Amino acid sequence: MGISDLTQTAAEPVSQAEPEARVLVCPAYGSSESRKHWHDTLEQEVAFAEEGLARHLTPRQLDRLASLHPEGAARFWGATPTHDKAMAKVRTGDVALFTGKNKVLAVGEVGAVFANEEFADALWPPRPGGKSWRTVYSLRDFVPADVPYKVLTRLIGYSDNHKFPGQLVLEGDKARAVIDGLRITTRTAMEQLGLAEPPAPGPVPSRRAELERQHTSTVGFERAAATTLYRREEQPLVREFCATLTIAAGRFRCPAGVCDIYLEGPDGVEVIEAKSRTAHAYVREALSQLLDYAPHSPLPADRLAVLVPAPLDERELSLLHRYGIDCIHRVSPGVFQRVPAPDRRRRLMRGLWTAG
Repeated sequence: MGISDLTQTAAEPVSQAEPEARVLVCPAYGSSESRKHWHDTLEQEVAFAEEGLARHLTPRQLDRLASLHPEGAARFWGATPTHDKAMAKVRTGDVALFTGKNKVLAVGEVGAVFANEEFADALWPPRPGGKSWRTVYSLRDFVPADVPYKVLTRLIGYSDNHKFPGQLVLEGDKARAVIDGLRITTRTAMEQLGLAEPPAPGPVPSRRAELERQHTSTVGFERAAATTLYRREEQPLVREFCATLTIAAGRFRCPAGVCDIYLEGPDGVEVIEAKSRTAHAYVREALSQLLDYAPHSPLPADRLAVLVPAPLDERELSLLHRYGIDCIHRVSPGVFQRVPAPDRRRRLMRGLWTAG
């Protein structure tokens, strides 16, 4: 899920355009204070438009929040004055990795960023003698993750035993390595490319949570596939498969979304969609996504394939083969097997894959 240069065409590989991307690494679950803040403003949305909080915002800050979160509520995080210099670089669309328990616990996309000690202290009252989290940022998106530190350290060239003790802002090659390596796509990047609609403008509604929902631990929401920030369940499978390849794996964006894997190699061009499960609904979804992506492939696709964690039942395998699509399934750690579609069926379908 990467940040894009506006000059990028919609079907270019994602890895070609991340020049301004930043990644915040945010320790968020180490202390009792951080865990409480996590529960208060990350696990659940905060109704910033209600009078109790809105009165602490300047008109400009409220307008900015409303433009990104027209429903009047958002998740929030912040930083103490110690991080003022680093946080001055942060912009809407940057990626935030929330860490704790020796792993990345969640992936977020930065929304509005502003300095407001009064609003911050209303969200996170400082302990006696403690510092205000005065640089506040909302999150356009927030998705649970489960990425061990070792994966993150290797992406940015740190030692395997690095524990990310403090907030860190990554730029340039290191940020791109994280965004590519974790296969992150932000909503902001999709909007810049015209592949997702920005929030509808309008007045900020006043929100009051129903009593029985005020203390729920999580907030559920649905997102369009084209703007998914981070697909938690598929990531380990995709990383494991890509590690077995002898060529570089990329992705491309198109009006249908962002493909999981795009390969250009000696055996031709291949587009692959990964699914974390083998049930019929997952296979059918992968099939529809591949048929949607294929006409937008940067080079005409020679193969389409679905990547799954285990062999498919005959019903699901026959469905893919009917459309000339291969199945690649995991056999054991680091070992994958391809069950190819019949050549005749693939040749028949290839003209439909590449039809513009």
